[in-house]
Amino acid sequence: MNCKNCNEEVKQNFCPNCGQATKIIRIDGQYIAHEIGQILNFDRGILYTIKELLIRPGINIRHFISENRNRLVKPIVFIIVTSLIYSMINHFFHIEDGYINFEEAKESTTGSIFKWVQNHYGYANIIMGLFIAFWTKLFFRKYNYNYFEILILLCFIMGIGMLFFSVFAIFQALTHFDLMQIAGFIGLVYSAWAIGQFFDKSKFLNYVKAFFSYLLGLITFTIVAILIGTLIDLIIKF
Repeated sequence: MNCKNCNEEVKQNFCPNCGQATKIIRIDGQYIAHEIGQILNFDRGILYTIKELLIRPGINIRHFISENRNRLVKPIVFIIVTSLIYSMINHFFHIEDGYINFEEAKESTTGSIFKWVQNHYGYANIIMGLFIAFWTKLFFRKYNYNYFEILILLCFIMGIGMLFFSVFAIFQALTHFDLMQIAGFIGLVYSAWAIGQFFDKSKFLNYVKAFFSYLLGLITFTIVAILIGTLIDLIIKF
C-alpha cells in the first residue's frame, strides 16, 4: 500500500518517508483523553515545561535551541496557552488592573490599541517580544545567537511571566489586595534572571543587561504603540 500522506510505498506500520501511521486511530473519548494527557504530562508536556523553566530556565532553553527540541512544549504554543490561561482568569475574576492598564479621558486609537493588547495577550506578547529581542540582541551581540533564537528564548520566559500574573490574579480576587504590581515586578526579575542564565549564569553583568534589555523592550513597545495611535488619529482628523 502507499502512504496516504506522501504516497510513498509502505510495508510496515509507519511510512519510512514521513512517519505517517498506516492505520489512523479513530477519534473517540479515549483518543481525546490521550491527547490531553500528552499536553499535561510531566514527562514532555506543559507541566514538565513549566517545572523546568522555573528551576533552570536559561539552561533548558539553551538546550532546546542547540540540542533537543522535544523535551519542552513548542515556544509559540507555550506563550499562547499561558496567555490564554491568564486571559480566562482575568475575565472570570474581573481583574481590572491587569497586565496592561491604559486610561484615557476620551476614546482614541491609542486606547483601542491597548484594549486590543489586553484582550489578545498571546499575540501581544509575541509583538512585545520583537522589541525585547531587539534590545537583548543589542546588549548580548557578542554571543552567537541570532534574533530569532532570542525570540524563542523570550517566548518561554514571557509565557512563565503570564503564569505569574495568573497566580497573583487569583490571589487578588480572593484577598481583594492589589497584587498585580507585585506580579509585574516578580515577572521582570524572573525575566532578567532567566535571560542572564541563558547567556552566561556566572557573569553578574549579564543579569543587569538582561534587566535593562527587557525593560527597554517594554518601553519601546509602549512608545511605538502610542506613536502609531497618535499618527492614525492625526490622519483621521485631517
